Amino acid sequence: MDNKMSDDTTNNTGRFTRSQILTMISTASLNFCSMICYSILGPFFPQEALKKGVSNTMIGLIFGCFAVFNFSASLIFGKYLVNIGPKFMFVTGLFVSACATILFGLLDKAPDGTIFIVLCFVVRSVDAIGFGASITASFSILAKAFPNNIATAMGSLEIFTGLGLVLGPPIGGLLYQSFGYEIPFISIGCFILLLVPLNYFILPKYDGLPSTDSFWTLFTFPKIWLLCFTIFSLSSCLGFLDPTMSLFVIEKFHLKVGYVGLVFLGLALSYSLSSPLLGLISDRYPGLRKWLLIVGSIGTAICFFMLGPVPIFHIESKLWLFIFILVLNGFCIGLSGLPVYPEMLSCAYENGFEEGLSTLGLISGLFTAMWSSGSFVGPTLGGFLNEKVHFENAAAIQGLFPLVCGIFLSIFYMYESYKKSKRPSIVPAKSTDEERTPLM
Repeated sequence: MDNKMSDDTTNNTGRFTRSQILTMISTASLNFCSMICYSILGPFFPQEALKKGVSNTMIGLIFGCFAVFNFSASLIFGKYLVNIGPKFMFVTGLFVSACATILFGLLDKAPDGTIFIVLCFVVRSVDAIGFGASITASFSILAKAFPNNIATAMGSLEIFTGLGLVLGPPIGGLLYQSFGYEIPFISIGCFILLLVPLNYFILPKYDGLPSTDSFWTLFTFPKIWLLCFTIFSLSSCLGFLDPTMSLFVIEKFHLKVGYVGLVFLGLALSYSLSSPLLGLISDRYPGLRKWLLIVGSIGTAICFFMLGPVPIFHIESKLWLFIFILVLNGFCIGLSGLPVYPEMLSCAYENGFEEGLSTLGLISGLFTAMWSSGSFVGPTLGGFLNEKVHFENAAAIQGLFPLVCGIFLSIFYMYESYKKSKRPSIVPAKSTDEERTPLM
């Protein structure tokens, strides 16, 4: 039943229940491990792939193929979350990702050229399926455990996401520089394997009943389309940096591979440190979410115009300026990224979706799928544009995505406010904004 864990997950004293604490530990471990696996490739894999005879465009596709399979897997897992069981999906996905990470560390033994490229695609695709299962389940479990403080809980756990992003590049770069290609992947993969039994024993079990609601119904709401585009634009911006930023920093500022990972810290630290506060603001003041979304999207666009910077600005590229823009970019991505999930959930509830694990699975699957689609377009387009028009112009083109998103969001919310002002007062529908129980 959907209310099986209701006593454990509802606490009016403001303190964590046992189930909430265990859920936070499990989700934190997933966020941390998944981001380390995701980010260790950035500092050295593009250079290693070039040695294997892989073009910049193909490097982008290798990064991007992860998202294609993650997209498909997330939609399927989101739809059948209740049937499979969120705990089983979470733990199994983590195990698959760990094994795939270890296998990716052995790919330098493969012959150069086509065989290496094919094996990269295969292993990354398997990793994507495992990651899609775990992250979809974790979003649903977290929303179930914290029904009235979703953004606050997510924001707090983004510290571990940021920690993974922070530690991944420097650890990956230093291990690669010290021990070669295999050690970064094998060590991280083995570490994740150790966490599989831990999560199996501590993660609470959440059950629910299947629902007749579907993704197709969600897509009939214009607000869902806009929020999906918001997720896509943010994800594509982050994905753009994977195959391009390390090459730009090495060429422009002549940094060693070990130091390239440290440059990644700017974005990751600002995002993770600001996320708890932004999540708390999103939950405490739901009326501000639209402004967070708009300002965050437009701010992200400006940051990408300044990364190069774009030549039409006639500003000389400096390392300190590049790092400062990355710091600002991390904050802007948090501004627009954290309110998206509760906004999607509120939209679903306001339009008659049932409150329960099934709806959480649909929203989680859709969120992960849209993030994955951006993660495919970002590195794929980034690798191609970086090869054709160089990083400065490529980053500016990428910045058009969040710019258009910010404009569309502004128009939509102005139209929504106009409609509400013309509508007679009625009792509001159920949403995640009804009750606010402090998380801390």
